[in-house]
Amino acid sequence: MTTLKTMALATAVSTLALAASAETKIGMITTLSGGGAGLGVDVRDGFMLAMEQAGRDDIEVVIEDDQRKPESAVQIADQMIQSEKVDIMTGIIWSNLAMAVVPAATAQGVFYLSPNAGPSALAGKRCHENYFNVAWQNDNLHEAAGAYANNASLKNSYILAPNYPAGKDALTGYKRMYQGDLAGETYTKLGQTDYAAEIAQIRASGADSVYFFLPGGMGISFLKQYADSGVDLPVVGPAFSFDQGILQAVGGAALGIKNTSQWNKDLDNPANTAFVTAFEQKYERLPSLYASQGYDTANLILSALDKASVDDKEAFRAALKAAEFDSVRGDFKFGDNHHPVQNIYVREVIQEGDVFTNKIIATGLENHADAYAAECKM
Repeated sequence: MTTLKTMALATAVSTLALAASAETKIGMITTLSGGGAGLGVDVRDGFMLAMEQAGRDDIEVVIEDDQRKPESAVQIADQMIQSEKVDIMTGIIWSNLAMAVVPAATAQGVFYLSPNAGPSALAGKRCHENYFNVAWQNDNLHEAAGAYANNASLKNSYILAPNYPAGKDALTGYKRMYQGDLAGETYTKLGQTDYAAEIAQIRASGADSVYFFLPGGMGISFLKQYADSGVDLPVVGPAFSFDQGILQAVGGAALGIKNTSQWNKDLDNPANTAFVTAFEQKYERLPSLYASQGYDTANLILSALDKASVDDKEAFRAALKAAEFDSVRGDFKFGDNHHPVQNIYVREVIQEGDVFTNKIIATGLENHADAYAAECKM
């Protein structure tokens, strides 16, 4: 039985088992309450599914809720490092929280494996030997969307995203690949729920398409309001705005929309087939992109622990870099800055019975690395 220990939280996590001591201690800080909680729940559930499947009793996982607040994340991280003596940290969803936590954690000798947030600074000038991103660099899915927009002959996009590090990386990534004109570019408030003003701007802009990055509840609000507005311009986005946990809330308004992702439930490889089946059986819902990233993060850690003790930092670091695990994405490899080099796919929102989901329709970018690796001087 995998060990799970939880501290007192606003949102408690059920205890699977409690060990008096463990050879390896993992601290997970993620968002389990408030806005964006669904993302953190999925990362946690995917991660813990892999840990349970491994059946190990030498690993302890301590899980805390950051409530999407940087100050809370910093306080929890300090407690985990100084009091809990964690060896590895993971879990953060939001890039502003990652920037508040990761540099201090890695500087203290703790390994940090990101299952989601991939700010450009941590891929480039502020990279660190103890930091690995198992998901993507923030720009990547947006770069694939820009490439898709070109192929779809979209010439005048209106683009918008929240005003925080991942939002800025998102629009930077889209513009890096997109060859058309911009009808407008807007940064919205993080956590915003009313998009009437932005939709009015889109309507008046002369745009032929809309590209937006609004993860979690922000995307649900925007898509519903956009559908009700009567504006019928084609919409393109990253998976974060059209992922499994969001689609049921959005419903038919999302049908047919193209979005980009490094994963989908229909990727045809044995690890992914087994993951989708196991996740659905355990949690009675389809896995999301975030769940797949949590699952891969846990299996990467497990594969490294099979080769080296976390106390032997050089050997453990090398084992992480080798990434010898069965990823749900198929082939998995890290670039020199410890970020994935991977395919990014174009998906279309479809309906299967009563369930809204995605299917892969094309490969947007093949063996794609991030644009910041050259700035990393490890």
